[in-house]
Amino acid sequence: MQKDLGAYRKSYDKSALTEDAISDNPMELFQKWFYEVEASEGVDEPNAMTVSTVGLDGFPKSRVVLLKKYTHEGFIFYTNYKSEKGKAIEKNPNVCISFFWPNLERQIIIKGKAEKIAENLSDGYFESRPDGSKFGAIVSNQSNVIPSREILEEKLKNLEKEYENKEIERPDWWGGYIVKPVSIEFWQGRPNRLHDRIRYTVENIDWKMERLAP
Repeated sequence: MQKDLGAYRKSYDKSALTEDAISDNPMELFQKWFYEVEASEGVDEPNAMTVSTVGLDGFPKSRVVLLKKYTHEGFIFYTNYKSEKGKAIEKNPNVCISFFWPNLERQIIIKGKAEKIAENLSDGYFESRPDGSKFGAIVSNQSNVIPSREILEEKLKNLEKEYENKEIERPDWWGGYIVKPVSIEFWQGRPNRLHDRIRYTVENIDWKMERLAP
């Protein structure tokens, strides 16, 4: 089976990214771009991002998760700490996260170090989730092999009965990570594949801004 995709073509001409029109702080530019994609049409989940880790087997692995908060310090998402992702981060906290917003012809690539957030912050977010999402987090031994879908559904039913009229507490093996960036690259599609690429890197406590060749 084969299919030649060489004829796929698209012209990128919706915007530009120039040094004189952006902030010295990449988090301010991230916020500006995020607001713009939220206000645009055609993106169901603008907070969807790809998280890449180096697994215990030495292979990189990428998966899409949801960004739940960003601050001047970094980017926060939640997961099972015992999952494949969590185990990879525990061994090697160097990760890459990326956003792709095709309707605006933009992507952002962030390298950084992941670390667990404070337990009270994870508690607060867990409490804000719908009960179904809370049960889902507790029932799933994320990344582990399971015999069937039916067993998962049965575990959910039993858990719902167990916690009927009871508070659902966050398990200690589930919570948030913050990715503190050391490098943030903004990519804006341009005509003739001469895309704009602006990279910010940490130098001491300041950000250094550079333009990269497309």
